[in-house]
Amino acid sequence: MSESSGHIQGRAAAIRIENLDTDQIMPKQFLRGIDKAGLAEGLLHDLRFDSQGNPRPGFVLNQPRQHGVSILVGGSNFGCGSSREHAVWGMQQFGIQAVIAPSYGEIFYSNAMNNQLMLVMLAPEEIEFLSDEVEQDPEMSILIDVERRRVVTKSRDVPFAISDRHREMFLKKLDVIGLTLQQRDSITSFSERHWQKYPWCKNVASQTRRRLSA
Repeated sequence: MSESSGHIQGRAAAIRIENLDTDQIMPKQFLRGIDKAGLAEGLLHDLRFDSQGNPRPGFVLNQPRQHGVSILVGGSNFGCGSSREHAVWGMQQFGIQAVIAPSYGEIFYSNAMNNQLMLVMLAPEEIEFLSDEVEQDPEMSILIDVERRRVVTKSRDVPFAISDRHREMFLKKLDVIGLTLQQRDSITSFSERHWQKYPWCKNVASQTRRRLSA
């Protein structure tokens, strides 16, 4: 697998499950920590392991030929359900750099793109073809060219839509805070003009605390 500033390239695994929710992606028992550590074990835990903790041999990510995949091809409404950001962190710790699916849960999409987990949307018929392709040839490499907005395989070169904002975040490796801070000079200039016009509104909270403690 490889990742440059403009693209992701690697092998993929197809998970043909519609409405795969974040509770399945990262079960609640793995949310107890106060940091991001150890979440790779929890990724899709109940699909990967049985009630005794033994790997389910039939699940795609447990198959030897799928070891080291960096891209998932999923079903529609991928990542629906609760807003847990741990689902994104766990996928990244497992080695997943991108997901290709027809559609995503809205909050999951925002969490992923803010954490540099690339989510690509393709038409259902393209997803079906791509799933068949990676199942027939597990060694096949997929190129996600974010700069050009293309997904390229040995037999396909298809465009995908991504907002200019999310494309810029990926290319420059920024989260939403970093993207906003690119406008630091404009924000500072606006703030100074605002406080000059409305000086009584500046630092109202700190001024109130000082008065109350006097």
